[in-house]
Amino acid sequence: MKIEKVGVVGCGLMGHGIVQVAAAGGHQVVACELDQGALDKGIGRIEKSLAKFASKNVEKGKMSEDEAQAWAAEVRGRITPSTEVTALHDCDLVVEAIVENLDIKKSFFAELGANAKPDAIFASNTSSFPVREMAAASGRPERFVGLHFFNPVQLMRLVEVVRTDETDEEVFAAARAFGEACGKSPVGCKDTPGFVVNRLLVPYMVQAISMLDRGDASKEDIDTAMQLGCGYPMGPLTLTDYVGLDTTLSILEGWTARYPDDPAFAIPESLRLKVSEGKLGRKTGEGYYSWEGDKKS
Repeated sequence: MKIEKVGVVGCGLMGHGIVQVAAAGGHQVVACELDQGALDKGIGRIEKSLAKFASKNVEKGKMSEDEAQAWAAEVRGRITPSTEVTALHDCDLVVEAIVENLDIKKSFFAELGANAKPDAIFASNTSSFPVREMAAASGRPERFVGLHFFNPVQLMRLVEVVRTDETDEEVFAAARAFGEACGKSPVGCKDTPGFVVNRLLVPYMVQAISMLDRGDASKEDIDTAMQLGCGYPMGPLTLTDYVGLDTTLSILEGWTARYPDDPAFAIPESLRLKVSEGKLGRKTGEGYYSWEGDKKS
């Protein structure tokens, strides 16, 4: 089962990166975004990123100026922008990277399932929703996987390949091979809440917030302890500010709705309060830290 032509639906923060790495991996790619303005913005991001990669390859002596420009042009040439879902009709793999709303995703896959070629593989880039629910909506659960890339997609080497109980073995193998072709290190897992990374990461962040709320230690000391004690590049409270408090809360609310008895998903009160006050982390200038001028304090 060989994947040659890939469709990516959604050309935003994650989608444009998936388009780029898929094209750089040698695939023909249809970049689909229903809004022309959003599509143009996504393609512009890709062209800017390719120019940056080309420049760095020249600086590092990996390519000559002409070779770097030719490489960027070749990758860009594999990308076909479209505002029509019908453009995905002959894709071997379609990756969804639209808004993180389960009802919208299910509706999209129901439409896609009725229009894509019978042997196409479907994948969602969701970071928190059950893959099996989208797979059921598509009408072809045996040909459905999760492909969870990480931001920024062009730089982060990991992709989680998520299987349900109904995912065909050859489909799962083809999805892993696609991840490798994109230059990633794929890890496989079952359709468990948060998959591997978020299932471990979000409860870790919750425990740090709960420690702070109880007054067990200061935010600075909690973060320093995990940096110096565990070798992490940043502490859990700084990380929460980077992820976004609203994003963290949204993930937790989804999990607690489905798994109300799991204590690992309990939502700290300070997290709810800060989100209600619009203190969402680095992107708003304040979260658990102040980021005024983009400098933590």
